Amino acid sequence: MERRLIVQSKYHSPVMLQECLDGLNIHPDGTYVDVTFGGGGHSRAILSRLSAKGKLIAFDQDSDAKANLPEDPRLIFIDQNFEFLENHLAFQECLPVDGILADLGVSSHQFDEGSRGFSFRFDDAELDMRMDFNSGKPVSALLNSYSEKEISDILYYYGELKNSRSLAASIVAYRTANPIKTVADFKEAIRRQTPKLHEYKFYAQVFQALRIEVNREMDVLKAFLEQSAKVLKPGGRLVVMSYHSLEDRLVKNFMASGNFEGELEKDFFGNSIRPLDPITRKVVTATDAELTQNPRSRSAKLRIAERRSLG
Repeated sequence: MERRLIVQSKYHSPVMLQECLDGLNIHPDGTYVDVTFGGGGHSRAILSRLSAKGKLIAFDQDSDAKANLPEDPRLIFIDQNFEFLENHLAFQECLPVDGILADLGVSSHQFDEGSRGFSFRFDDAELDMRMDFNSGKPVSALLNSYSEKEISDILYYYGELKNSRSLAASIVAYRTANPIKTVADFKEAIRRQTPKLHEYKFYAQVFQALRIEVNREMDVLKAFLEQSAKVLKPGGRLVVMSYHSLEDRLVKNFMASGNFEGELEKDFFGNSIRPLDPITRKVVTATDAELTQNPRSRSAKLRIAERRSLG
């Protein structure tokens, strides 16, 4: 019990908690979904607003998150990726739902736990970065097996790095004699390409790109957004918090148009064909007070949409 309390207090500080709750427009007897349980901060706040008839379904594929689960009969925990949201909710007989929350950021715990390999601060850590240890292959396997072009494309598209080609060439050249296993190995492989100024930002972009690839984050997000429109009741809310432009662009386009290109389609009568109506015209960001208390909220972007009537 003592360990659980420690984990809950240090695992992760929920970002824009009040804004997320307001966005969900919670009805006490409703059914809600938190697809990124993490430290449980958002989930506990949702539960506090539900009656005995209310229900919360929480997803998290990270086994560490289980230590934060509260004992609450209204909570159903699914230790899986939210890529198959619709199937899991159908199996639990929880369709349709009144609201869905997705906090797409990596938790503070994952960054601070050196053994996970998410952070460039821990040189001795193995390069893993998988959200689920039981699924897929670690980043080290990717770096030691992908072609130079594949690595370059990942760094360019997911990390928005202009020197992606030279970085990929350095990685491939290094691995021929020294397999890349740890954070230190990787840093050494790209040392000559690392700018002396703005080193922190550079590493953040590189690690972001690798994490997105190994966890298939863009594909998972697309699948989730499409399913969210199917499982929400008319009037139900979708609240999504993203942390980089690639995610935010997908969320913004889908909420506005129902597709990922952002091109609004219309029917024969000129009515827009989209499942959601954006509630927030402009992206919501953290307040100055929260930025001071929780610096990791600085890159968070919150968007809210409501399910349109099916009629």
